[in-house]
Amino acid sequence: MIKIKEEKKISKEELLKKAARPGKDAMKLHPFYHGKIEVLPKCCIRDFQDFGIWYTPGVAEPCKAIKADKEKVFEYTNKWNTVAVVSDGTRVLGLGDIGPEAGLPVMEGKALLFKYLGGVDAVPLCLDTKDPEELINTVKLLKPSFGGINLEDIASPKCFYILDRLREEMDIPVWHDDQQGTAAITLAGLINALKIVGKKKEDVKIAMIGSGAANISNLRVMVYYGFPPENVIMTDIYGMVSRERPNFEKQFPYAPIRELLIKTNSENKKCDDPEEAKRIAMEDVDAAICFSKTGPGTVKPKWVKRMAEGPIIFACANPVPEIWPWEAKEAGARIVATGRSDFPNQTNNSLGFPGIFRGTLDVRAKTITDEMCIAAAYELAKTADDKGLQEDYIVPTMDEWEVFPREAVAVGMKAIEQGIARKKLSRQELLERAEAIIKEARDKTKFLMKEGFIKKPSV
Repeated sequence: MIKIKEEKKISKEELLKKAARPGKDAMKLHPFYHGKIEVLPKCCIRDFQDFGIWYTPGVAEPCKAIKADKEKVFEYTNKWNTVAVVSDGTRVLGLGDIGPEAGLPVMEGKALLFKYLGGVDAVPLCLDTKDPEELINTVKLLKPSFGGINLEDIASPKCFYILDRLREEMDIPVWHDDQQGTAAITLAGLINALKIVGKKKEDVKIAMIGSGAANISNLRVMVYYGFPPENVIMTDIYGMVSRERPNFEKQFPYAPIRELLIKTNSENKKCDDPEEAKRIAMEDVDAAICFSKTGPGTVKPKWVKRMAEGPIIFACANPVPEIWPWEAKEAGARIVATGRSDFPNQTNNSLGFPGIFRGTLDVRAKTITDEMCIAAAYELAKTADDKGLQEDYIVPTMDEWEVFPREAVAVGMKAIEQGIARKKLSRQELLERAEAIIKEARDKTKFLMKEGFIKKPSV
């Protein structure tokens, strides 16, 4: 179902002012709250005698039960609902290698979204190492305390190797949000964008601007879903990605990635000038999926004008997209998506990971597969389609809370179908469980604000 919506004209000055506001507010409110999350009790404390239950001597009994059967840790502790958000700070947003301390505000924000949108308790852990082996070993050592691992803002190409190793060597779900999360929401947006412009995945030509973790993972999941890799052309800081490009193997040292990229650029176009390569790649294509350096100006309006009829632009660099949405629209783009919540069509990971982990944890899945990501993407797309697609509404927004339980159900059912779930629940059981947990998380936050425990800022 597609609806037509009239657009209100807003001046460029107003749009730029609006775009700058979140950063200004962040600099006032982060020091006001001294962080975004805290730990609170979830058990009753009627009097001090209760500490004999929750701590010594009573706690010895659940300890002995878990020693006899390790699976009981999911029943007697909060491991079942706790995720570690792990980063080394080497690829934070569009800011690059800013270090673990500077990355901590992002990881705290991730933990906040986990709780409010998915009812998942998340702990930010920024590690003071750039060595992939040290990071892998540290995460493996953390396994007893967590029901899942969310890897975040780790530089390419080591992020691919780290994820694959941990998925192979751990029996709890390990997820890299810049890979799998980005791929899920990008695929959802692309599914619905193509519905609006009336094109099929088998026929469209796609330019992918940027060859980092996000776009390579987008490509992998898109190909798995049915987009022909030969119809894709990718660019990066070295120019056009081509199998005959000098130093191709050195630039893409991880073999599974090389094997995927070899299938793209069927015409074997070559260009070693990054700017010219983007121009060539975008000519006559149906969609441009951009996960590159922050803009504006990374993607130029004149390139958009040379795309095929009804162009689709995903400008997803953060904090500033590769091209401002209004510039892309003026150049003829029919659909424009970004990663920002203050513009329409936010194709941001925040729509994915809370619901995906909710479903994963509720069935105690041992991993998160590409099929589970695609199930989440399809449900995201369907949620928006059910409400009525528009050019400025191709995916749900974060305030449509029902999308997260729907994702949880889709992911949980897929995990059960694939035989990687420790618990088997019906579709209705999964839905009721997810709705109850997410609603409780939101209600607690609202209560704390109402009672003044979360103070309202003056700005």
